[in-house]
Amino acid sequence: MAKTVKKENINNPKDPNSELKLLKTKKQYRVLFGFILVLTSIAFLVSFISFFVSGEGVSAGQADQSAVNSLLNRNEVVENWLGKLGAYMADLFIYRGFGVATFVFVKMLFVTGFYLIVDLPIKKLKSIWFWDLYAITILAIAFGFFAQSVPELGGTIGFEMNSFLQDYIGKMGTALGLVFTVLVYVIFKIRVSPDAFKNFFEKKHQEMTDHLQAVSDAAQKATDYNLEEYAVPEVETPLMKAEEEVLEEPTLKTSSFEINKESLKPTIEKASEIQLEPTIKTTTPSHSEPIIIETNDDAFVIEQSADEDILEENLAARLVADFGEFDPTLELSNYKFPTIDLLKEYASVGITINQEELEENKNKIVETLRNYKIDIAQIKATVGPSVTLYEIVPEAGIRISKIKSLEDDIALSLAALGIRIIAPIPGKGTIGIEVPNKNPTMVPMRSVISSARFQEAEMELPIALGKTISNETFVVDLAKMPHLLMAGATGQGKSVGLNAVLASLLYKKHPAEVKFVLVDPKKVELTLFNKIERHYLAKLPDTEDAIITDNTKVINTLNSLCLEMDNRYSLLKDAMVRNIKEYNEKFKSRKLNPENGHRFLPYIVLVVDEFADLIMTAGKEVETPIARLAQLARAIGIHLIIATQRPSVNVITGIIKANFPARIAFRVSSKIDSRTILDTQGADQLIGRGDLLYTNGNDIVRVQCAFVDTPEVERIVDYIGSQKAYASAYMLPEYIGEDGSGVNLEFDISERDSMFREAAEIIVTAQQGSASLLQRKLKLGYNRAGRLIDQLEAAGIVGPFEGSKARSVNITDLASLDQFFNNEQNNA
Repeated sequence: MAKTVKKENINNPKDPNSELKLLKTKKQYRVLFGFILVLTSIAFLVSFISFFVSGEGVSAGQADQSAVNSLLNRNEVVENWLGKLGAYMADLFIYRGFGVATFVFVKMLFVTGFYLIVDLPIKKLKSIWFWDLYAITILAIAFGFFAQSVPELGGTIGFEMNSFLQDYIGKMGTALGLVFTVLVYVIFKIRVSPDAFKNFFEKKHQEMTDHLQAVSDAAQKATDYNLEEYAVPEVETPLMKAEEEVLEEPTLKTSSFEINKESLKPTIEKASEIQLEPTIKTTTPSHSEPIIIETNDDAFVIEQSADEDILEENLAARLVADFGEFDPTLELSNYKFPTIDLLKEYASVGITINQEELEENKNKIVETLRNYKIDIAQIKATVGPSVTLYEIVPEAGIRISKIKSLEDDIALSLAALGIRIIAPIPGKGTIGIEVPNKNPTMVPMRSVISSARFQEAEMELPIALGKTISNETFVVDLAKMPHLLMAGATGQGKSVGLNAVLASLLYKKHPAEVKFVLVDPKKVELTLFNKIERHYLAKLPDTEDAIITDNTKVINTLNSLCLEMDNRYSLLKDAMVRNIKEYNEKFKSRKLNPENGHRFLPYIVLVVDEFADLIMTAGKEVETPIARLAQLARAIGIHLIIATQRPSVNVITGIIKANFPARIAFRVSSKIDSRTILDTQGADQLIGRGDLLYTNGNDIVRVQCAFVDTPEVERIVDYIGSQKAYASAYMLPEYIGEDGSGVNLEFDISERDSMFREAAEIIVTAQQGSASLLQRKLKLGYNRAGRLIDQLEAAGIVGPFEGSKARSVNITDLASLDQFFNNEQNNA
């Protein structure tokens, strides 16, 4: 019998999972402990209130202090509502402790218990406890400073701390220190910034100024009188009449300046030589309104453009200050991510090391190489879940190619399938020989999801694929791949791998942040995800099932994704950003106006389970939109995951391979298939059952794929599906094929949109049939604007879809449009 030693994670003595498990107790114990804390806080509250209000108020609480020393004497009578125990607690925490500030401690216990009962994140408690303890200390010192005559308010600790501070920094220094600590609490805990104070006082000052101005205007109006009543009649002389005629010079009055006769005195002497222009009168303009200048000639009107309003404050910053950043998860704010308990916990997860097997393999490798006169300076074994890596350092002068050529000989001597030689190992000065374990260990999905590497991953779309040979959780970012190609023979783990990818994203991303377009020609692999249709799935309008199984609908969906891609690029162009991350950050900062068609853009992940079947039935109709999406969709957050069991060159074409740098190869039958997927051999030497090779255009990593069973997936989708969801699945733009397929254009007049006529008038006026035009003019969402375009096409107002071009408009002017609607009513 071989001596076996069971060891957890030999290459990493400090298993990150063990630390996580120590921090997590059973849910039942958490709830029980939470109730204990809540009840304890209530007991403390009753005891502390009783200390101040029972009997004769504080004097009664003080009277109880004498009974504290005789706690075991049953004849001693106390006034506290919780008896002698309550009197003792009140004396300990209030009189001898922190005084009134102890009530904050009651709040700490209650909040902690509540967090444990409802299973809220415990990490937040660190901040709560820190600031509450900070408040207790400051309140105790403050009451000790301001209420020395009533020691119960500050307690013994508050009194002593206050006395200590005054001995060293004096009374004034203590007061300044208290003011500083209160400011720290207000700024960092309550988050009241100096700008908020400034805005408050400026607002009050402006209100007061406006009020005084209004009172002043009212008083001025009440004291105004007509000066003409007191004017002395003036006898008109010929000289005065001449001056009056001369002084009818042009006078321009505005809100800021006035040209009067004083500036034109030199011209009076030559009045007979002056040809007078029309007299111009000016009205005071309001903000953003043009200035209308009236003249003596009614047919002559002068219009002067007014200056634009100037805002002294950034509008986006003001919106963020008033309402905070936009939260895309707000509609499903109570959504809870799946718990790790939904995944099955297997009894045997650690790696089983057979020391005799390792020693035997090492001796055979050394002996085989020695037979070919290759001496080994050093050899090291790293045991993984299913494969052991032997790293060898050959003696000086040994050619690497010579060792590489002995792959089959080493496999023969070890009597093992799937020997793979890595010569050399990237980043190391060694040669690797991968040998399958006789008793491989399964990698459960629970172990990779609960790992610190996945939980703490700061990635846009993190995926936990499994574990490497060094038993480390292998996590990659789909957003940086940016597309993933999975291939392998039947039964080697592709469908399980897809489920692992989808489960990873469900555990990390909110429904508002990612949407899935699932294509399942087999009709059975992805059916379970129907339960989360209104949470995570995207589909075409007017389709029943979100999971696509019909090849015709696949073509329409892919072309619809191309339309979505074009629409998103238009939004990025208008926002002047380069990718979806920058766009969403700008939208969250309220720098983009939703009334202009802007919206928060979730990531879209297209998953195709059997790509070969689509290529066989649709060919270029599928390959072309796939190639377009692969080439262009990265920046706007559309990512592709394509799986196939037939990795031949007519399925994985050069166009597809060029745009899928990230590839996963499960076991294949030949070196040719391995080269088709990875551009190198190695996939033909895998052992199957989830053993895979991953590459992202550079190094190749061997990974044991995490195993997630169908019941586990079902529990996850049931957990998500039972929660509040959106009203419908995420709607993709409607696509109309060349034959008109993809949408039903037969609309009943009674079912037309309420804004149909307005949309028709806008289209006819602009002579451009565009959904984006309707979005901007009518402030609609894209889906409603698309339906209006379909209804306009059905009515014959606009022409059919012409790819990237705008639709033609069949009605030339609004008069013809009115005639069109009148004819419809007469024929109805």
